[in-house]
Amino acid sequence: MKVLLTIGLLVLSNMFMTFAWYGHLKKGAGDAKPLFWIIVLSWGVAFFEYCFMIPANRIGAESGLSVAQLKIMQEVITLSVFVPFALLYLGEQWRWDYLWAFLCIMGAVFFVNRQYLMNS
Repeated sequence: MKVLLTIGLLVLSNMFMTFAWYGHLKKGAGDAKPLFWIIVLSWGVAFFEYCFMIPANRIGAESGLSVAQLKIMQEVITLSVFVPFALLYLGEQWRWDYLWAFLCIMGAVFFVNRQYLMNS
């Protein structure tokens, strides 16, 4: 159950992170707002990322996940959040490279959990 809570918190964290890092690019990098204000706004959004990320990592570690497992899990979630965001919010075009990158990260999931998976 704690692993599911960890995953849920990581998803929420990554939603905030993705918006903080890339949301300001919706109108392109040539937005009329000064870069300083874009940074301050992004830091404000990123605060909420940390409000979910830190508890997710602590709960995950308490439930027996290693740091490597938590990091790889975060990367899978990051791509799972980023690709729809890029396509639907930013209007990016689909690229098959997204799929190949996701499959590479799924390979990392296998290898970081291989001992657990093979002993089950």
